[in-house]
Amino acid sequence: MHNLPTRETAIDLRKQGYSYLYISKELGIPKSTLSNWLSKVPYKPNEEVIKLYGKARAAAGEKRAQVLKTELNELRETVLVEIGEITNRDLFIFGLAIYLGEGSKTNGIVAVSNSNPEVMRCMVAWFRLLGVETDQFTARMYIYPDLDNSQCLQFWSQATTIPESQFQKTILDLRSKKKNRTFKKLPFGTLHINVRARGRKEFGVRFARKIQVWSEVALEKIKERD
Repeated sequence: MHNLPTRETAIDLRKQGYSYLYISKELGIPKSTLSNWLSKVPYKPNEEVIKLYGKARAAAGEKRAQVLKTELNELRETVLVEIGEITNRDLFIFGLAIYLGEGSKTNGIVAVSNSNPEVMRCMVAWFRLLGVETDQFTARMYIYPDLDNSQCLQFWSQATTIPESQFQKTILDLRSKKKNRTFKKLPFGTLHINVRARGRKEFGVRFARKIQVWSEVALEKIKERD
Protein backbone atom coordinates (compact mmCIF):
# COMPACT_ATOMS: atom_id res chain seq x y z
CA MET A 1 0.00 0.00 0.00
CA HIS A 2 1.40 3.36 -1.02
CA ASN A 3 1.69 6.29 1.37
CA LEU A 4 -0.93 8.97 0.86
CA PRO A 5 0.62 11.95 -0.94
CA THR A 6 0.12 15.30 0.67
CA ARG A 7 -0.23 18.81 -0.60
CA GLU A 8 2.77 19.80 1.50
CA THR A 9 4.95 17.18 -0.21
CA ALA A 10 3.92 18.46 -3.64
CA ILE A 11 4.66 22.06 -2.62
CA ASP A 12 8.08 21.05 -1.28
CA LEU A 13 8.98 19.25 -4.52
CA ARG A 14 7.87 22.24 -6.57
CA LYS A 15 10.04 24.56 -4.49
CA GLN A 16 12.93 22.19 -5.17
CA GLY A 17 12.47 22.87 -8.88
CA TYR A 18 10.61 19.78 -10.07
CA SER A 19 8.13 19.90 -12.94
CA TYR A 20 4.43 19.07 -12.74
CA LEU A 21 5.11 15.92 -14.77
CA TYR A 22 7.76 14.72 -12.31
CA ILE A 23 5.62 15.47 -9.25
CA SER A 24 2.58 13.87 -10.86
CA LYS A 25 4.47 10.64 -11.55
CA GLU A 26 6.18 10.67 -8.15
CA LEU A 27 3.03 11.20 -6.08
CA GLY A 28 0.37 9.83 -8.39
CA ILE A 29 -1.55 13.12 -8.44
CA PRO A 30 -3.13 14.50 -11.65
CA LYS A 31 -1.44 17.57 -13.13
CA SER A 32 -4.79 19.39 -13.00
CA THR A 33 -4.81 18.99 -9.21
CA LEU A 34 -1.18 20.08 -8.97
CA SER A 35 -2.00 23.18 -10.99
CA ASN A 36 -4.56 24.18 -8.36
CA TRP A 37 -2.16 23.45 -5.51
CA LEU A 38 1.04 24.91 -6.93
CA SER A 39 0.07 27.82 -9.17
CA LYS A 40 1.35 30.31 -6.58
CA VAL A 41 4.55 28.44 -5.73
CA PRO A 42 7.70 30.00 -7.27
CA TYR A 43 9.25 27.66 -9.84
CA LYS A 44 12.83 27.51 -11.07
CA PRO A 45 13.81 24.20 -12.73
CA ASN A 46 16.58 22.33 -10.95
CA GLU A 47 19.54 20.63 -12.61
CA GLU A 48 17.75 17.30 -12.82
CA VAL A 49 14.83 18.84 -14.71
CA ILE A 50 17.14 20.79 -17.01
CA LYS A 51 19.14 17.65 -17.76
CA LEU A 52 15.98 15.65 -18.44
CA TYR A 53 14.14 18.15 -20.63
CA GLY A 54 16.93 20.36 -21.90
CA LYS A 55 17.81 23.91 -20.89
CA ALA A 56 15.57 25.62 -23.46
CA ARG A 57 12.50 23.53 -22.64
CA ALA A 58 13.05 23.91 -18.90
CA ALA A 59 13.43 27.68 -19.27
CA ALA A 60 10.23 27.81 -21.32
CA GLY A 61 8.43 25.92 -18.57
CA GLU A 62 9.72 28.36 -15.96
CA LYS A 63 8.54 31.31 -18.03
CA ARG A 64 5.07 29.81 -18.49
CA ALA A 65 4.85 29.23 -14.75
CA GLN A 66 5.80 32.83 -14.03
CA VAL A 67 3.29 34.18 -16.55
CA LEU A 68 0.54 32.00 -15.09
CA LYS A 69 1.39 33.06 -11.54
CA THR A 70 1.28 36.74 -12.50
CA GLU A 71 -2.03 36.31 -14.30
CA LEU A 72 -3.61 34.43 -11.40
CA ASN A 73 -2.43 37.04 -8.89
CA GLU A 74 -3.93 39.82 -11.02
CA LEU A 75 -7.19 37.92 -11.40
CA ARG A 76 -7.31 37.22 -7.67
CA GLU A 77 -7.07 40.92 -6.83
CA THR A 78 -9.96 41.67 -9.19
CA VAL A 79 -12.07 38.74 -8.03
CA LEU A 80 -11.61 39.56 -4.34
CA VAL A 81 -13.19 42.95 -5.00
CA GLU A 82 -15.96 41.48 -7.16
CA ILE A 83 -16.93 38.85 -4.59
CA GLY A 84 -16.46 40.94 -1.46
CA GLU A 85 -17.56 39.52 1.88
CA ILE A 86 -19.54 36.28 1.86
CA THR A 87 -22.84 36.82 3.68
CA ASN A 88 -25.04 34.11 5.14
CA ARG A 89 -27.35 34.50 2.16
CA ASP A 90 -24.41 34.05 -0.21
CA LEU A 91 -23.48 30.84 1.60
CA PHE A 92 -27.10 29.68 1.55
CA ILE A 93 -27.45 30.11 -2.23
CA PHE A 94 -23.97 28.72 -2.95
CA GLY A 95 -24.58 25.65 -0.80
CA LEU A 96 -28.01 25.13 -2.35
CA ALA A 97 -26.45 25.18 -5.82
CA ILE A 98 -23.85 22.60 -4.80
CA TYR A 99 -26.52 20.42 -3.22
CA LEU A 100 -28.59 20.59 -6.39
CA GLY A 101 -25.71 18.99 -8.26
CA GLU A 102 -24.04 16.82 -5.61
CA GLY A 103 -26.79 16.16 -3.07
CA SER A 104 -28.93 13.07 -2.58
CA LYS A 105 -31.72 12.48 -5.08
CA THR A 106 -33.41 9.93 -2.80
CA ASN A 107 -36.61 11.10 -1.12
CA GLY A 108 -36.23 11.77 2.58
CA ILE A 109 -32.43 11.49 2.58
CA VAL A 110 -30.16 14.48 3.22
CA ALA A 111 -26.67 13.67 1.98
CA VAL A 112 -23.93 15.03 -0.24
CA SER A 113 -20.85 13.49 -1.87
CA ASN A 114 -17.72 14.96 -3.43
CA SER A 115 -13.98 14.38 -3.72
CA ASN A 116 -13.01 18.03 -3.24
CA PRO A 117 -12.28 18.82 0.43
CA GLU A 118 -13.05 22.52 -0.07
CA VAL A 119 -16.49 21.67 -1.44
CA MET A 120 -17.21 19.33 1.47
CA ARG A 121 -15.98 21.91 3.97
CA CYS A 122 -18.37 24.40 2.37
CA MET A 123 -21.27 21.96 2.63
CA VAL A 124 -20.63 21.34 6.32
CA ALA A 125 -20.69 25.12 6.82
CA TRP A 126 -23.94 25.25 4.82
CA PHE A 127 -25.60 22.57 6.92
CA ARG A 128 -24.51 24.35 10.09
CA LEU A 129 -25.97 27.59 8.75
CA LEU A 130 -29.26 25.69 8.46
CA GLY A 131 -29.03 24.62 12.10
CA VAL A 132 -27.44 21.18 11.85
CA GLU A 133 -25.35 20.23 14.90
CA THR A 134 -22.05 18.34 14.75
CA ASP A 135 -23.49 15.16 16.25
CA GLN A 136 -26.03 14.95 13.41
CA PHE A 137 -23.34 14.27 10.81
CA THR A 138 -22.21 10.83 9.74
CA ALA A 139 -19.55 10.36 7.08
CA ARG A 140 -18.29 7.53 4.93
CA MET A 141 -15.22 7.38 2.69
CA TYR A 142 -15.10 5.66 -0.69
CA ILE A 143 -11.48 4.95 -1.54
CA TYR A 144 -9.35 2.77 -3.81
CA PRO A 145 -7.33 -0.16 -2.44
CA ASP A 146 -3.97 1.62 -2.75
CA LEU A 147 -4.95 4.42 -0.34
CA ASP A 148 -4.25 4.33 3.38
CA ASN A 149 -7.55 4.29 5.28
CA SER A 150 -6.25 5.87 8.50
CA GLN A 151 -4.55 8.73 6.65
CA CYS A 152 -7.64 9.38 4.54
CA LEU A 153 -9.75 9.35 7.70
CA GLN A 154 -7.50 11.90 9.37
CA PHE A 155 -7.52 14.08 6.26
CA TRP A 156 -11.30 14.16 5.83
CA SER A 157 -11.95 14.62 9.54
CA GLN A 158 -9.66 17.65 9.61
CA ALA A 159 -11.09 19.04 6.37
CA THR A 160 -14.71 18.83 7.52
CA THR A 161 -14.28 19.06 11.33
CA ILE A 162 -16.47 15.95 11.63
CA PRO A 163 -15.05 13.76 14.44
CA GLU A 164 -13.44 10.51 13.32
CA SER A 165 -15.81 8.65 15.66
CA GLN A 166 -18.71 9.66 13.37
CA PHE A 167 -17.18 8.06 10.28
CA GLN A 168 -18.77 4.79 9.22
CA LYS A 169 -16.99 1.80 7.71
CA THR A 170 -14.99 2.74 4.62
CA ILE A 171 -16.07 1.37 1.25
CA LEU A 172 -13.29 0.11 -1.03
CA ASP A 173 -13.89 0.47 -4.76
CA LEU A 174 -13.03 -2.98 -6.10
CA ARG A 175 -15.06 -2.84 -9.30
CA SER A 176 -13.36 -5.04 -11.87
CA LYS A 177 -14.04 -2.67 -14.74
CA LYS A 178 -11.75 -0.17 -13.02
CA LYS A 179 -8.88 -2.59 -12.50
CA ASN A 180 -6.80 -0.87 -15.16
CA ARG A 181 -7.42 2.68 -13.91
CA THR A 182 -4.59 4.86 -12.64
CA PHE A 183 -4.66 4.72 -8.85
CA LYS A 184 -4.59 7.94 -6.83
CA LYS A 185 -6.46 9.97 -9.40
CA LEU A 186 -8.49 10.91 -6.33
CA PRO A 187 -5.70 11.03 -3.71
CA PHE A 188 -8.14 11.07 -0.78
CA GLY A 189 -11.04 9.21 -2.33
CA THR A 190 -14.59 10.54 -2.15
CA LEU A 191 -16.48 11.56 0.98
CA HIS A 192 -20.19 10.98 1.57
CA ILE A 193 -21.87 13.00 4.35
CA ASN A 194 -25.31 12.25 5.78
CA VAL A 195 -27.41 14.43 8.07
CA ARG A 196 -29.40 12.53 10.71
CA ALA A 197 -32.37 13.88 12.65
CA ARG A 198 -31.12 12.62 16.05
CA GLY A 199 -34.54 13.23 17.56
CA ARG A 200 -34.98 16.65 15.95
CA LYS A 201 -38.08 16.34 13.78
CA GLU A 202 -37.24 19.43 11.75
CA PHE A 203 -34.21 17.58 10.37
CA GLY A 204 -35.98 14.41 9.33
CA VAL A 205 -37.88 13.87 6.09
CA ARG A 206 -39.24 17.41 6.29
CA PHE A 207 -35.69 18.81 6.04
CA ALA A 208 -35.05 16.84 2.84
CA ARG A 209 -38.33 18.06 1.37
CA LYS A 210 -37.55 21.64 2.33
CA ILE A 211 -34.20 21.48 0.51
CA GLN A 212 -36.03 20.11 -2.52
CA VAL A 213 -38.53 22.98 -2.45
CA TRP A 214 -35.77 25.55 -1.95
CA SER A 215 -34.07 24.21 -5.07
CA GLU A 216 -37.27 24.22 -7.11
CA VAL A 217 -38.18 27.78 -6.09
CA ALA A 218 -34.65 29.05 -6.77
CA LEU A 219 -34.73 27.55 -10.27
CA GLU A 220 -38.16 29.07 -10.88
CA LYS A 221 -36.90 32.50 -9.78
CA ILE A 222 -33.93 32.24 -12.12
CA LYS A 223 -36.24 31.25 -14.98
CA GLU A 224 -38.37 34.34 -14.29
CA ARG A 225 -35.32 36.51 -14.93
CA ASP A 226 -35.10 35.37 -18.56
